[in-house]
Amino acid sequence: MDRNDFNIMRNIKVIEELKADLICIIGDFFKLLTKGTNVAHDAILQCISGAIIILYLLAEKLGYSYTSVDDDIKKKLKLGIVEEDNIEKEEKSLSRLYSHIKERK
Repeated sequence: MDRNDFNIMRNIKVIEELKADLICIIGDFFKLLTKGTNVAHDAILQCISGAIIILYLLAEKLGYSYTSVDDDIKKKLKLGIVEEDNIEKEEKSLSRLYSHIKERK
């Protein structure tokens, strides 16, 4: 077995682990949402941030840069803003998120 085969198998293993972790985090997130208490507040935030981290890592393992993910997010947000998505109409959430992401750099 040559070195490239080992790297490919290692990457597949890491991708599968990240996918499993993401599913577990999402499951935990849904369970926490049913509790609706302030006790779960920090745990909910940990689930959200953990899922975002895993998705960025998955993107990288699949060949996408963090910058390309950010750029695609901005494109989607702009489109939602222009098309006046329901969440944008009601609370301007897409505009606020777009501003936040844009200011990070």
